[in-house]
Amino acid sequence: MSNRNVVPQPVWRRTAGEVSLPEVHRSIGVPVGSSFWKKLAAFSGPGFIVAVGYMDPGNWATDLQGGAEYGFLLLSVIMISNFMAILLQHLCIKLGVATGRDLAQACRDHYSTPVVWFLWILCEIAIASCDLAEVVGSAIGLQLLFGIPLVWGCLIMCVDVLAVLYLQDKGFRYIEALVVTLIATITVCFAAELFWVKPSLTGVLLGFVPSIAILKDPQMVYVAVGIVGATVMPHNLYLHSSIVQTRSFERTGEGKREAIKFASIDSATALMLALFINAAILILAAAAFHWSGHADVAQIQDAYHLLTPILGVAIAPIIFAFALLASGQNSTLTGTLAGQIVMEGFLNMRLTPWLRRLITRGIAVVPAVGIMAFYGESHATDLIVWSQVVLSMQLGFAIWPLMRFTDDKNKMGEFANRPWLRILGWTTVTVIIVLNVWLLFTSPLVPDSVQNPAFRFLGWPVPAS
Repeated sequence: MSNRNVVPQPVWRRTAGEVSLPEVHRSIGVPVGSSFWKKLAAFSGPGFIVAVGYMDPGNWATDLQGGAEYGFLLLSVIMISNFMAILLQHLCIKLGVATGRDLAQACRDHYSTPVVWFLWILCEIAIASCDLAEVVGSAIGLQLLFGIPLVWGCLIMCVDVLAVLYLQDKGFRYIEALVVTLIATITVCFAAELFWVKPSLTGVLLGFVPSIAILKDPQMVYVAVGIVGATVMPHNLYLHSSIVQTRSFERTGEGKREAIKFASIDSATALMLALFINAAILILAAAAFHWSGHADVAQIQDAYHLLTPILGVAIAPIIFAFALLASGQNSTLTGTLAGQIVMEGFLNMRLTPWLRRLITRGIAVVPAVGIMAFYGESHATDLIVWSQVVLSMQLGFAIWPLMRFTDDKNKMGEFANRPWLRILGWTTVTVIIVLNVWLLFTSPLVPDSVQNPAFRFLGWPVPAS
């Protein structure tokens, strides 16, 4: 055997025989000696499951606000955020393939017990916050389509656990097929919306060019940072490092290199599709609202009601709401898997899948129902934005270990990050952490006494609540 196929054994503290998501681990075969396209087809799927987190209702809220207020200018922020996501998900693929450990397991192997419990609690909060956005987003979709009150819509979303569990029992390919179908549905819906709104092609292309004007306006920076915070989801990092191991590839050096290559193509393709959808939401908001006297549109419901009079197409708001419902339901699938992965990975503790799902959904539904029952349905979109701020708090605690592990030759062997990837990775981590800390301390949730010193230092006014 050549040295090229010899892979140094990673250094981990691990439980014998322990694997990530054991019920689907290596359950999907990869053809040996087949063509490029057959192998790509075998590896395709996990990237689309992960991409769901980059087009969930949290992204809708920030993209709508950015487009309505600033036109096409923030398209460059969506594009840069998406490239950051592609890089981070590639690192997750490397970690899962090269070591056979998902990110949660890797943290448990490396850190002390108190640190592991701390990271687990943060991750559970992030998953519950993301689930909150999914619940409220789906409930808004139900309300817009069928007139169901938001409180009842949130409660209806509790039963989707049954569909998730049924598909998981049928096989992982069924989950992937449903996710791809829902993503295709969302894509077609927004392709239709863009056809009707007829945005300026020149304006759109110029929007993808980064502009210094973004940094000169503190309100625009605030929205831009919100877009970044809504784009890179922490639980997706744990999720991808696990589900990439559903493929039964050869555990040789060559087999792992091939798995990383095809899984990265799958991930990049799916995330480019997510880029189209996020950009489409912002373009729709910009073309429909920014230049029509509705730049203050910030609520998803307001956008829905304005589409018909502005576009002159009666079915446009229905398609918009249907895409929102599909987006929320798609994100539910990833939340289910991510919750199972982090609990098993961090704590080496397994719960019955239906019980695990109900706990996570209950944590999300209770505050959503309570806030809307007491304060009214007008705060629904605010809840989604709030969930993105909570997600931003946890993100740094996921991407830092990811970079540290994939840089470590003792853990990754020949698959450790090369210098150029290390530079890109740590730059991305630094930018995301700084921007998300900025978002946290300039959020309306934070008292002005905390916000004011930082803004006085920068010479900016405090963002209006």
